[in-house]
Amino acid sequence: MKKYTLTVACASTRGIVAAVAGFLAGKGCNITDSSQFDDAETGRFFMRVSFVSEKGVGLDELREGMAEHAAPFGMDYAFHDEAAKMKVVIMVSRFGHCLNDLLYRWRIGALPIDIVAVISNHMDYQKVVVNHDIPFHCIRVTKENKPQAEAQLTALVEESGAELVVLARYMQVLSDELCRKMSGRIINIHHSFLPSFKGANPYKQAYERGVKLIGATSHYVTADLDEGPIIEQDIIRVTHAQSPEDYVSLGRDVESQVLARAIHAHIHRRVFLNGNKTVVFPASPGSYASERMG
Repeated sequence: MKKYTLTVACASTRGIVAAVAGFLAGKGCNITDSSQFDDAETGRFFMRVSFVSEKGVGLDELREGMAEHAAPFGMDYAFHDEAAKMKVVIMVSRFGHCLNDLLYRWRIGALPIDIVAVISNHMDYQKVVVNHDIPFHCIRVTKENKPQAEAQLTALVEESGAELVVLARYMQVLSDELCRKMSGRIINIHHSFLPSFKGANPYKQAYERGVKLIGATSHYVTADLDEGPIIEQDIIRVTHAQSPEDYVSLGRDVESQVLARAIHAHIHRRVFLNGNKTVVFPASPGSYASERMG
């Protein structure tokens, strides 16, 4: 039996859950998991449903049939085949811990994505990427060629059919135009010291200030640098006995884990944009276990 996911977002009102459940039941589908959230502040309703098609109904029939049920509620909805892997482009500069972690999770099946390309502004990780049989593209970026470089980058993303771009410590600022064009489809990772410790050597700055907690934040990219809607965060404790090098090592681990969890949530359609925030539904027990692997 085919397994699908339905995502719904609309203004909050009575009858939404009943309409969705009734439609799916009428199409011979059995709901296996359902999450919903009604935001009293924004007046928005969000829902994610996993279900199996017991009578062989396909995506086209589901999409067409749902239209009349969605119209009275003004629903934004989408159906997805859970067996289809999302196409992803990863971008990296010279810090490779997140890239290596993602490649490992991808290789063992803990992160079910289709990595269609890795793009970098340096050649440092060409061999690593090529050894995984993944296309590698080096697009060098300078002040003089930045518009041309971004145009090349955009063309590669479009040609690859990528649905998601992951900035795995890519140290170049994307243009406002590209951020708007791919709103909700670019995920970034950074240490959680921002904005307290900006510039070079943030972990050294944190050490010198006697920070007791270090962490990382993964968020969608917007035109406001490092201020996009947050998807995932985590922290780890440090003590006075640890060195700046320890801070860096621990910080890399947290960054890698947080980025992987954010991607996992996005590819499983568990993240909904809600103004400047996100609604992130929890993973089912089986997928959560694989998400924590590595």
